[in-house]
Amino acid sequence: MSNTDYDPRAHRGALNPTEDLNHRGDHAPGDEPAEDSGHWVRNANLGLGFSIILTVAAFYLAGSHLIYAPAIPVALIVLAIAQMGVHLVFFLHVTTGPDNTNNVLALAFGVLVVFLIVAGSIWIMDHLSHNMMPMDQMMQMQQ
Repeated sequence: MSNTDYDPRAHRGALNPTEDLNHRGDHAPGDEPAEDSGHWVRNANLGLGFSIILTVAAFYLAGSHLIYAPAIPVALIVLAIAQMGVHLVFFLHVTTGPDNTNNVLALAFGVLVVFLIVAGSIWIMDHLSHNMMPMDQMMQMQQ
């Protein structure tokens, strides 16, 4: 077995043992290069900026007559979804990378559970309301 079969640095032509994997173009999961603190600060500030812009836009749209009044709830829902996306990407670091599969699956499962709880609660309340006795008959029964 040659040296290039098991040494990842040898494929690049650099057999210098002091050279690390940070300068390679492709990485395996868990083999990612170490990121400097400036990268994290830049991401956090960028996410904070986007969050502030989306929050101010939501308050501005809710309090102004810039868009047609019945469309305000739709605009606020769109801004809320964008806000969730900013939080997922910039603060929770949920991406589509190969090392993030468990995070994405956990997020999808959480969304499914929340959807089932909300939809089930609405369904139960609708059926309870539909099967409830009219108020005038309930009042007659209490007398």
